[in-house]
Amino acid sequence: MAQKLEALDLWRTVLVTSVRQAGPDLSSRQLALLLTVYLTPPPHTVRGLAAALNISKPAISRALDRLGRLGFIRRKRDETDRRNVLVQRTVKGSVFLTEFAHLVIEARRGVGGTMAPDSEMIGAATARDDAGALNLALADEVAGS
Repeated sequence: MAQKLEALDLWRTVLVTSVRQAGPDLSSRQLALLLTVYLTPPPHTVRGLAAALNISKPAISRALDRLGRLGFIRRKRDETDRRNVLVQRTVKGSVFLTEFAHLVIEARRGVGGTMAPDSEMIGAATARDDAGALNLALADEVAGS
């Protein structure tokens, strides 16, 4: 029970810090979508993202519209099947998530840092203590897409 409360306090700390900073205030859906695009292997399509997150295609499209306006993702027509639109990563989105990972790492230290680094509550990207390595990994992924 204590670990669950610690996990929730960690998430609360990250969210409070995030909304206090200058920058975009993403909804849970938008953040889940952004993390899915950056932390799972491409290619990503609206249909595939809707299936992966178990939400409707129109909801995915609305979230992608906002993320696109922020420059965190871009859409590109699939040259092999013109009916599909691919969702691609951007450098700006990579930078945003790297900064968000820093918030999680700092919050984890502030909450006590007793959670296991590989805890599912923290997530694979933020479990790294070396945020610089995360930044390089995201930048490599963006460059490769």
